[in-house]
Amino acid sequence: MREVNVNLITDAVERLCTAANTHLPADVKQAIESCRAREDGMLACGVLDGIIENYKLADTKHLPICQDTGVACVFLELGQDVHLVGGDLRTAVDEGVRRGYTNGYLRKSVVADPIRRGNTGDNTPAMLYLDIVPGDAVKITVAPKGFGSENMSAIRMLKPSAGLQGIMDFILETVETAGPNPCPPIVVGVGIGGTFDKAALLAKQALLRPLDVPNPDPYYADLEQNLLNKINALGIGPQGFGGKTTAIGVNIETMPTHIAGMPCAVNINCHVTRHATEVL
Repeated sequence: MREVNVNLITDAVERLCTAANTHLPADVKQAIESCRAREDGMLACGVLDGIIENYKLADTKHLPICQDTGVACVFLELGQDVHLVGGDLRTAVDEGVRRGYTNGYLRKSVVADPIRRGNTGDNTPAMLYLDIVPGDAVKITVAPKGFGSENMSAIRMLKPSAGLQGIMDFILETVETAGPNPCPPIVVGVGIGGTFDKAALLAKQALLRPLDVPNPDPYYADLEQNLLNKINALGIGPQGFGGKTTAIGVNIETMPTHIAGMPCAVNINCHVTRHATEVL
């Protein structure tokens, strides 16, 4: 049994909040630059050039890539051989978010009540997702999620009779309805299977997979590429101004489900698909 003080988790979350908001992952940068090389429309190229310049400036000046620094989604994989000491896990994570967003001068976007509103003032609480896994390590991933893209996400409780075509139609419909609102080029996370809530979580987790790592199942890897081609054929283009680049990636995650159902969730992310990870 390995003891881990929750203060270490607080410190890591603080670092990750700042890092994720200021440094775009290498795979996302590469995907954007590859799309820029294929674009030929003057307006689309200009938008992509601006996006590339923006994340380069964020890297060198240590400034947020986007003014919407999002709600802090914290994915925590806790080894079953870890004994947490020194305090409460939820409190430790929220304290890390509080420090990260305050000390990093990041915009605070969380309201205390969904209807009555009222900003919490420190971007807490975090959206915490906890997984118990084998081993004695603690893996922490912070993925800030802006709501320009989150608002365009959707879930549909499809019947098995809808088949693959029903899934594809739903995904394409969701992206087309979103149009320019999620600041394309976008990354499309898809969750298929499980239950109503599990499909949505799968879709969000899909956004954490590097864009240069296809689904390990060849069937779903082919589906990812097929959907990416169809989405880009919609012609929405960078920031909705038209072009070949509506999406830079489609990631699909699946799990078993009930014989009577085929839940499908689409979690859209803008080109600022941010996440940073530490292992303690």
